Amino acid sequence: MPSIKGKTVIVTGASAGVGEATAKLCVREGANVVLAARDGKALDALAASLGPRSRAVVTDVSKHADCEALMKASLEAFGRIDGLVNNAGYNSRGTVETVALENLERILEVNLKAPIRLCKLVLPHLRASGGGAIVNVASLAGRVPLDHEATYSASKFGLRGFSFAMAEELAGSGITVSVVSPGPIETGFILNEIEDVPDMVFSQPMATADEVARAIVASLEDGKRERVMNFASGLLAHVVYLAPSIRAALKPSLEAKGRKAKERYLAAKRK
Repeated sequence: MPSIKGKTVIVTGASAGVGEATAKLCVREGANVVLAARDGKALDALAASLGPRSRAVVTDVSKHADCEALMKASLEAFGRIDGLVNNAGYNSRGTVETVALENLERILEVNLKAPIRLCKLVLPHLRASGGGAIVNVASLAGRVPLDHEATYSASKFGLRGFSFAMAEELAGSGITVSVVSPGPIETGFILNEIEDVPDMVFSQPMATADEVARAIVASLEDGKRERVMNFASGLLAHVVYLAPSIRAALKPSLEAKGRKAKERYLAAKRK
């Protein structure tokens, strides 16, 4: 999609954070937006603020029936679907040994199985529209293993691999598949559970929800295979993935740096 103006885009996880910022930006760029999340009250408030170019559809992306209903509601609202942003995410931090099994399974349900399901369901509608774009929101945790978030990291590794492979399958079809891989984002996903977040996460610069939203919309428009945020963090992740010994050597200093940054956020939160 050279431009999203006049197009219809589904955004999951739209009730807050990156999803909300993405929905707002899509509407400013002239697109119709279908807002999907579990929090109906928050969705309705956002839809009211965005006006007639938006529709709120209460959706639990881990449920197949909800995903099918989302497609149907999108077509009923705007007559076509041109884009899908798989942004909904879930995490439960801690070691594999200590995190409840049902929480580990939900991470995979929301972060990996749901995007695969939604991609499968949306493809016929993108073809009917003459092409379109899918953007899957991954993470730097999908580029380098992150202990104490092992299943989350696995879900994002899987999402990247799935996205790149599907992009190859769709080459020449007019349907693009992109990945946006941010580092830590200054939203409630991290800040509301800050004490449980590994120190390592805070060693990297925080992006804002608006910055990630701009990367998502750019990917909808140009179909770039992956956008990593930021460049230095992405390069570091790539290097330590290829050379685990470097990761082991850097880990103590990165964790110390992260602890200092984390303490600043905690101090601000206590005020």
